[in-house]
Amino acid sequence: MICLQFHRGAVLVLLLISAACNPFAPALEEGDPFGDFLGDPRTVEGFFTNFRNAYELRDLSLYEPLIDSAFVFVYTDFGAGIEREWGFSTELESTRRLFENAVVVQLQWNQVISLQVFEENTKAAVVRGFNLTIGLEGGDIFRGDGNVNFLLARMDTTMAWRLRRWRDESEL
Repeated sequence: MICLQFHRGAVLVLLLISAACNPFAPALEEGDPFGDFLGDPRTVEGFFTNFRNAYELRDLSLYEPLIDSAFVFVYTDFGAGIEREWGFSTELESTRRLFENAVVVQLQWNQVISLQVFEENTKAAVVRGFNLTIGLEGGDIFRGDGNVNFLLARMDTTMAWRLRRWRDESEL
């Protein structure tokens, strides 16, 4: 009889312990655990969140869906004193090389200088400040800041924004 009571007591204690906190399985929190990580790609701010995450994680599979197939990157070649540009495939290749050679990328978006949404909310022109730090494997660190001048586009308001044109206005 004592053995049976002890057994019941031990089972009760084990049940109470198993219901207690497990340090290897922390309690679930309210809300979306990726809420701050994954931006809503149908909003301009969500696009910028996803762009930052793709850069900081150095993940081309996160970056490529943000780029429109008609993409054009425009930059100033200060040495030649002219503007140059490249398209979608060159953008993906240059970004792939950046991601492979960097050990750390930190991108901070700053203030939105201008935002115009037009063509029934299917295009957006955004000028926004940024700070960028790129650390390479050899220890070299590059820092740059300035503005990006983005033209975002999408087929309709249910679709994700994609980067159609990027005019680099940085001081990198």
